Formats: sequence, structure tokens, C-alpha cells
Amino acid sequence: MESKELNDHIRRSLTILIESADELRDLDQALGDGDLGITISAGSKAVIEALEELPDDTAPTEIARTCAKAFANANPSTMAALVAGALLSGSRTWEGESTIGVAEAARFTRAAADSIAQRGKTQVGDKTILDGISAASDALESVTDPGEALEATKSAAEKAVQETTSLQSRRGRASWLQERSIGLADPGATAFQRFVEAWAAAGVAKN
Repeated sequence: MESKELNDHIRRSLTILIESADELRDLDQALGDGDLGITISAGSKAVIEALEELPDDTAPTEIARTCAKAFANANPSTMAALVAGALLSGSRTWEGESTIGVAEAARFTRAAADSIAQRGKTQVGDKTILDGISAASDALESVTDPGEALEATKSAAEKAVQETTSLQSRRGRASWLQERSIGLADPGATAFQRFVEAWAAAGVAKN
């Protein structure tokens, strides 16, 4: 994807993602403080508005930085800060790039996962959004074809949610539930899964 297509695709994806706000709110109420739906909805709307203001020739790295700033400024939640930091870290891997393909997406996603692990003081298996992003990173690094990459990423994100449902939450408010968190889907990992699904749906909608 070149700049204009990337910008358009992000905005279409986030428009679809907003439709999951109620589901994410309900999941977060079961494991956290229930604000994830608001975080995703407010952050997505802010990013869409910010991207609409960018010129068509804005470099991919600047598009990603704009997403990070808009998402962070939309609300003060911990998730917003983690996501914004992840986007900012990912943006640095696109310095000098004009076209974004599978390899660039893989580098971005790995940097985003590393950022969340460091900032959130978490690791894979703690039952957080990191489980989904790390799995997606692995999937993207294993393929080169764009179509295969999308399907592999969708499958990885879905599998991460399924696998972490049986785990005990070890970070954030969810960890307060201890054993009671077992059997509940992690809101953050689910939010990432819904984003990947929205990204795929945005491509279908365009065609």
C-alpha cells in the first residue's frame, strides 16, 4: 500500500472496528473497569478525524505517528497509552518507506508487540493484548504473500483469544479476579482480533 491507500484503509478499518465497542465494553466489565469500548470508540474516531486532515502524499511513518498521537489524546486510559506507544514504536520501522507490504507490516507489528511488553511489563501468556499482537507478528514473519498474510494474521489473532481464555489474567485489573478470570476472553486480545477482522473487511468493502 502507498500512502493514500494506507490512510484510506486505516479509516475504513476503524469505522468497522467501532461497531465492536459494545462487545468490548461488556468483556471489559467482566474483567476490568468496563472502559475499553469507550477507549476503542473514542480513539478510533479521533484517528479517523486526524487522518482526514493529512495530505495524500503523507509518508507512512507520519501516518502512523498521527494515529498514535490522536489515539493517545482521545482519552487517558492505560490501554490508550499502551496502544499509542505501540503505534509510535511501529512508526519508527517505516522511516524512509513509501510503500507498505507484508515485510513492513511484520516489522511494525513486532515493534508494537515489543513496546507493549516493555511498557506494560507483561509477557506472552499473561492474558493481555500482547498475546494477540505477538501471535500476529509471528504469522506475518512466516509468509510473504499479502493474501496469505491476512488470513494467517486473522487465524493467529483468533487462536490467541481462544488459547488465552483458559488462562488466568496476570496484569491489570483483570489480575484482581485471580482464578475467576479463567474462562473469560481477554478484552484486549479480543479488541486486537476485531481490528484484524475489520482490516480484512475494509478490503472487501473497497472492492
